[in-house]
Amino acid sequence: MTPRISPERLLADIAALARIGGRADGGVDRLAGSRADLEGRRWLAERMGAAGLEANLDEVNNVFGHPPAVTGGLLLLGSHTDTVPAGGRLDGAYGVLAALEVARTLRESGHPAADRVAVASFHDEEGVSGKGFEGSLAFCAGPRMAGVIGYLELHIEQGPRLEAEGLELGAVEGIVGIERHRLEFRGEPNHAGTTPFEMRRDAGRASVRLLAGLRELVQLVDPEMVANAGEIAFHPGAPNVVPGLATTQVEFRALRPDSLARAAEALRFAAERIAGEERCELAIQPLTSWPAVALDPDFVAAVEVACVASGRPWRRLASGAGHDAEILARHVPAAMLFVPSRRGVSHSPLEDTDPEHLALGCQTLLEAALLALGEESS
Repeated sequence: MTPRISPERLLADIAALARIGGRADGGVDRLAGSRADLEGRRWLAERMGAAGLEANLDEVNNVFGHPPAVTGGLLLLGSHTDTVPAGGRLDGAYGVLAALEVARTLRESGHPAADRVAVASFHDEEGVSGKGFEGSLAFCAGPRMAGVIGYLELHIEQGPRLEAEGLELGAVEGIVGIERHRLEFRGEPNHAGTTPFEMRRDAGRASVRLLAGLRELVQLVDPEMVANAGEIAFHPGAPNVVPGLATTQVEFRALRPDSLARAAEALRFAAERIAGEERCELAIQPLTSWPAVALDPDFVAAVEVACVASGRPWRRLASGAGHDAEILARHVPAAMLFVPSRRGVSHSPLEDTDPEHLALGCQTLLEAALLALGEESS
């Protein structure tokens, strides 16, 4: 019989960690490297020790808990416990504490897999204090990685799809790639009251025309991809001056690498056409490119089997946000499991997930871990 996790203990751990760096509005400030972050990591190491794991903080602030007697390659479970400013109590932390509950449950039940499961909380996944993924990148480059045979990460979805579709679990097949481009339209600043529309070289109008069609542009390329323009600036920035310069950044996210390339090409084509029509000059600069990651088919299949065994409604989906799993997936088989986020809210004090779903995700993680290790699950 498969061991059963303790929902009450899991929820108590989530509540206890949320008090470290907790805010009056229910959110959490536990930025990587902050006093609250270090306190939270020390607390976590103590909880790991109480669960029978040997735990310590490494040189980059990862918390790593492993069995005292390792009987083979280790399956690593984890996520991160750092937050964004005014973040939520579940993003990252839930995956770490669920991993701890899985390891603790296996040890308490005397299951043979107990000596093959380790737990990690990686440093600076969020990238608020540093560049992001600093802990998982360092871990993968260090000596402990040699003993790891695979990685599973449980996370809240941070989006609305599961809840909107009445689903309770998500087997993540991949993590989207991200590309950002900076666009600059250069026209001619002039008096807004005396310059007729047909005689303007309005850089602001050119930029807005492009962004107004951004959704349609990317959905023609790939109906599943998304885009965003979260920053736009007009110069000189006066209400009575036609903008002579407009700058913006456009971000694409897609699971298929060819979609990112095709979207960038479509963006350039549309921007050049609009610039010509508005008699403006155009400059496009690629800024950053983060490749999409396809997760391991066998590990994804283990997650799917565990979802089916739960008897709860589920689906396959891609992650639209980045996770430590994409770093581990470059080195070992990796997969992810999602539970719903209420109203799709994350990175906010309003971030929440039903306690029943938190417990369900943790139990499903345990079952997926046994399947990934080749152990019998029922």
